[in-house]
Amino acid sequence: MTASTIVSGANMIALGVLMGVFAKMYSKTKAQLPLGMIFFAGLLFLHNVIGVYAYFTMMELYAVALLPYMLAVHVAELAGILIFLRITLQ
Repeated sequence: MTASTIVSGANMIALGVLMGVFAKMYSKTKAQLPLGMIFFAGLLFLHNVIGVYAYFTMMELYAVALLPYMLAVHVAELAGILIFLRITLQ
């Protein structure tokens, strides 16, 4: 559970950077695509905020056997976000 919370925090940091990159891109180009990407990243950010909140408020309700799978989902999400961020910054 702690590891999932840490990875979710890393996701939120990476998504915040990604939203900043897209905001800068929008301010320079006024294109619609960066606005859509900001919205998409914002929803993923909200997903992680809700997840962390749920971990802290309902920790005793999670089955121990489920925790490795939840961690794997968050790690896969972080990997995807970091790859997307790397491609965006090139």
